[in-house]
Amino acid sequence: MTGGPPLASGNMSPDGVTTPVRLGQPQLAPLDKKVLCSALCQCDNMPDIGKQFCLSGRLRVLDQMRDYRSPYKQEINYDMTQSPPAPIMGRGIATLGHRYLPGWIRKYWGAEPGHSPGYTAGQGLIRRPDVVIVKDPVKPPTQDNIKQIVEMKFPPDTLTELQEDAHKQIAGDRKKLQVLEPGHCNCDAPEPEAARIPVDTLGWATTVAAWIAFALLRGHTPRPPLPAF
Repeated sequence: MTGGPPLASGNMSPDGVTTPVRLGQPQLAPLDKKVLCSALCQCDNMPDIGKQFCLSGRLRVLDQMRDYRSPYKQEINYDMTQSPPAPIMGRGIATLGHRYLPGWIRKYWGAEPGHSPGYTAGQGLIRRPDVVIVKDPVKPPTQDNIKQIVEMKFPPDTLTELQEDAHKQIAGDRKKLQVLEPGHCNCDAPEPEAARIPVDTLGWATTVAAWIAFALLRGHTPRPPLPAF
């Protein structure tokens, strides 16, 4: 995709209510857009209450398949009191986000400079982007390794100014923040029958898209070949 980064608009109303931020068409690399759109389009067919759960689950499956070395990190929590904001990762696997945030807060909150004496929810101390695309999938999603942050939205849900500000801090650059909606994707296109096509012909992004379909439908589609990252 060519062209400059999309412009954001949206302001805080006089009474402090958060207003949605409007972004232009997402400036994602074709490969990244293909993978994320595959998950987004399939989950858009789920009931509203399950769409975000479906989305995070599909990307989590891909990460597990690659021993947590997928470039697409779903719902990583960031400690916003650190400069730059620090990803909250599990112990033992540097590329795996901590699985249980309340447990991490109870055990570790207060251990770092900048932490308040007690953790208070709703104060923006911890933020969680939908997807962080990393440059190097064998390294944790620290700011120097962030390629882009993508908020995956199902209308009428929109990006708010508070989210935009937080994600900009995490990424270190407003231009790295993108919003992806079903309307940005060609959701009417059928998924490829990956199992019938050699991997080198199929391509990495299409193979990953087929694995998302396989995981979402719980194995009711042909098992695709394993994508090579």
